Amino acid sequence: MDVYVSTAQALRALAHENRLRIVHWLSEPESHFPPQVDGDLVKDGVCVGFITEKIGLKQPTVTNHMQILQEAGLVESKKIKNWVFYKLRPDQVENVLRKVGQML
Repeated sequence: MDVYVSTAQALRALAHENRLRIVHWLSEPESHFPPQVDGDLVKDGVCVGFITEKIGLKQPTVTNHMQILQEAGLVESKKIKNWVFYKLRPDQVENVLRKVGQML
């Protein structure tokens, strides 16, 4: 994928207040979410149910936001039992910021 296309996709994903808020929370999950029964907050990611509860939106809306972030390569998902867990990909976030800095 062209560097401009992939960077623009990531910036579009970040250009929504709720997605930006979620990315911030996922950058320090232990500071923003309670311990989980299944899955480690840092190693496995945060259960979509906790993200939904914290942000106060309906679960399908949160899932849509998470899919946009995942398609942009900013988060990864993992299924544990019946739940989907999301984890930030800090290397990808840093890569996008670096590319933007080089372009400007």
